[in-house]
Amino acid sequence: MSLDSHPAAKIVGVVRYKIQMQVSQAQQAFFAARRPRKDSPHTTAAYRRDLAGITTLLLAEAGRSEEELDVEHLTAPVLRAAFGAFADGHAKSSVLRAWSTWNQFLTFCVSDGLLAGNPMGAVARPKTPPLTPKPLRGEETPERLLAAAADGARRARDPWPERDVLVLALGLVAGLRAAEMRALAPRSVVGRAGELRLHVHGKGSRDRSIPVQPVLAKLIEAYVESCRRRFPRQRFSSSEPLLRDRAGEPIGRGALEYLVKSCYRWAGLHDRVPTGANLHALRHTFATRLAEDGATASEIMNLLGHASLATSQNYIEATGREQRAAAASNRTYRALDGLGAPE
Repeated sequence: MSLDSHPAAKIVGVVRYKIQMQVSQAQQAFFAARRPRKDSPHTTAAYRRDLAGITTLLLAEAGRSEEELDVEHLTAPVLRAAFGAFADGHAKSSVLRAWSTWNQFLTFCVSDGLLAGNPMGAVARPKTPPLTPKPLRGEETPERLLAAAADGARRARDPWPERDVLVLALGLVAGLRAAEMRALAPRSVVGRAGELRLHVHGKGSRDRSIPVQPVLAKLIEAYVESCRRRFPRQRFSSSEPLLRDRAGEPIGRGALEYLVKSCYRWAGLHDRVPTGANLHALRHTFATRLAEDGATASEIMNLLGHASLATSQNYIEATGREQRAAAASNRTYRALDGLGAPE
C-alpha cells in the first residue's frame, strides 16, 4: 500500500495529515493487528479490561462521550490524569500492567500513523517489583499435600481424588500455570511409552515441552479412566480440555483456584501457603526445588516457559539466600560467638 493511499493519513509534499479516528475504533484495530500473535483468551481479556478501565477515566478527564473521544485527544496531560485516578483505587501491579497495555496500544497508534508520538513516556509508572518466589513453606509440605489429596482428605460433596492429585501434580512436577492447565487436552501428551512429553501452550504464545515421568503418566491415565466412569455417555475428543468440573464441563479458572485452595485447607496446610499465592505456589515450589537440586537458569527457563533468563535466575538467587539464612540460624554459631576470638 502506498503512503498516499494509507487509510489513516495522506501525504501532501512532506506533510502528513492524519484523519481522525475514535479511540474505540483504534482499539478494535489494535486487537485485529494482534491476531497473528495468537494471544491466549486470558491475555486478550486482560488487555481489554486495561483499555476499558483507563478509557472510562479518559472520558471523564476529557469531558467527552465515547463517540467524541478521538486518538488525537490522548495527550500526555489527559493520560497522566487518568492514570493518577486509576492508581488511587488499584494496586501497584495493576497500574503497571495497565501502563504496559496502553504503551503497546499507543505504540501501535504511532506505527499506524494515528499519532505522531507515544505520550506514555510522559506518564509515570511504578517500578517493576523484583520477583520474590513464593513456594510452599516446609520441606515435606508438597508430599503431605499430595498424600492428603490421594487419600480423599478434601471433603467435597462429590470427592474426585484422581482429579485433585493430577491438578496438584501438574503444578508441583510440571510447573504449569492455571491457564496452561486449563488449556491442556488429551493430545497434549505426546511421544511413545517411556518417552512421553507434555506439550504446553504457555504465556505469550511460548510453547514448551516438559518430560513426563511414568508416575505422572499413570496419574493422567487414572484421571482419564475416572472421567469415563463419571461421564459414561460423554465422548471427549483429543482436542477438548482435559480437566473437567463435576458436570463434565471444562473447569473454570475460579473453580480450579478453589480446588487447590480447598486441598490446602483439608490437608491442614493452609498456613504454609505464602500470602498472595495459591495455585501459583505449586509452580514456585517446582522452580525452587529445581534450583535447590542444581538446575541451571537456562534449564529452569525452558521448563517453566519464562520470557527472560533473569526471571529464572531469581529462583537460584533466592535459594542461595535461603540456604545462607538457614546455615546462619544454626545454634552452634551462637556458642562460637560467645567464645570470642582465640588469642
